[in-house]
Amino acid sequence: AIVSEPAQKCCTENIQPFLASILEELMGPVSSGFMEVRLLFDKEVNEIIQDFQKTNDMIRLKENMDQFMTLPFNSVKMEPCYLKVNLLQELLQDFKSHFKFCHIDSVIQRTQNFMQELMENAVYTFKQLFSPSCQADSAKVATAIEKVKLRVLK
Repeated sequence: AIVSEPAQKCCTENIQPFLASILEELMGPVSSGFMEVRLLFDKEVNEIIQDFQKTNDMIRLKENMDQFMTLPFNSVKMEPCYLKVNLLQELLQDFKSHFKFCHIDSVIQRTQNFMQELMENAVYTFKQLFSPSCQADSAKVATAIEKVKLRVLK
């Protein structure tokens, strides 16, 4: 009871007025990082489609799909996504001094983990939705891949 009122007053006066602007500032790098995940997923599926249209080879398609399943764990391909979130390092430095915020690396690491998890979910969902189409006529496979891609991106 003794601490509650001063703590509430401190929050109301010193923190709450800044929350909207802080959230807006933090969401820029976070949103661009997640957008980069989306673009990477789209690019990789488009490459699978283009390769299949050139070769029309179902065995090669399976190999490409197997490789695609490792995308979330491919640090080289995921790096551009992670770099977008690294901009938080600079933004959070201001918060560190003003609000005594000291867990900058943790926020960045958790955001990057969520990005990897999102890619894992997208790749897994893609595979689950596409699997029945693998048995289809090879002329319809590229169209099926595109439809599944659009569904996952939705």
